[in-house]
Amino acid sequence: MPRVMDCPDAAAITLEEASADLALSGFDPRDEDSLGHAALVLRRLGNNRRFLADIMLRELENRHRAAEDTNAYGPQVIALGRAGSDCLLRANLWPGAQDAMMRASSGEAFVYGLPHDHNFSFLTLGYVGPGYWSDFYEVDYEAVDGWRGEPVKLRAMGRGRLEEGRIMLYRAHRDVHVQRPADSLSVSLNILHTGAAQGWLDQYRFDVERGEIAGHLAHGSSEAFLRIAVGTGCAQALDLAETFARRHPSARMRLHALDALASVAVDRDAVWARAERGGSRMVAMEAGRRRKALAEQG
Repeated sequence: MPRVMDCPDAAAITLEEASADLALSGFDPRDEDSLGHAALVLRRLGNNRRFLADIMLRELENRHRAAEDTNAYGPQVIALGRAGSDCLLRANLWPGAQDAMMRASSGEAFVYGLPHDHNFSFLTLGYVGPGYWSDFYEVDYEAVDGWRGEPVKLRAMGRGRLEEGRIMLYRAHRDVHVQRPADSLSVSLNILHTGAAQGWLDQYRFDVERGEIAGHLAHGSSEAFLRIAVGTGCAQALDLAETFARRHPSARMRLHALDALASVAVDRDAVWARAERGGSRMVAMEAGRRRKALAEQG
């Protein structure tokens, strides 16, 4: 279950002060001193009851003047900026079940009802509103190969809510949750730990009822670029895909390279038969699924 961080403090700071502090001190969730300091920064930023409203009002007032939409705002996430090389701040909007945006977009648009872990650790604070609900689970990441349908032991840890003022630490590759709609519109603030290798670390969605992996969530632009380049028939792209398929350090990237090669192969079954002997259990199991699908297609 995510760790509740108890750090009472009445001081309030600006977003600029929070960013400068974190840029100087960093945020390493594996280090207790660093973790405690980041939680205190988040507490003090959360005590500032004006900063987020001011940001949103400025955005609304100035949007018509922008030549193009270059900000990182979305329907749910408001990027608040980086703080050094290993830290990102953001705000998340969580609509209530009866809100118009939920009725228009459904819960899936806001990641409600999706059992998932994270490939990064982050601190989150209930900033406004009663907060979204979560059903909590824990998983042993080291025991997982990562293929779809792989049985996993999800330990149920109960249900909780990100109430206003509560700070929780979600631990990478350990904490799994299924988010449920807030009772009414809520906002959370996050401090995310980031790193250069994060894009290669797996993030999963789970089937809680069946106790298995339902798929991957972490996808990068490299996979899409490779698939498109191979699809053009470029010989250099084909060579690169072959290289990635054979010896890329990420099993997920090897699988994407094989998908790209199979998409243009005359004998797709041969591509996946080779993949089954490649030495990665995740790739081998996914290759078996694809061979089975080919056989069913005749």
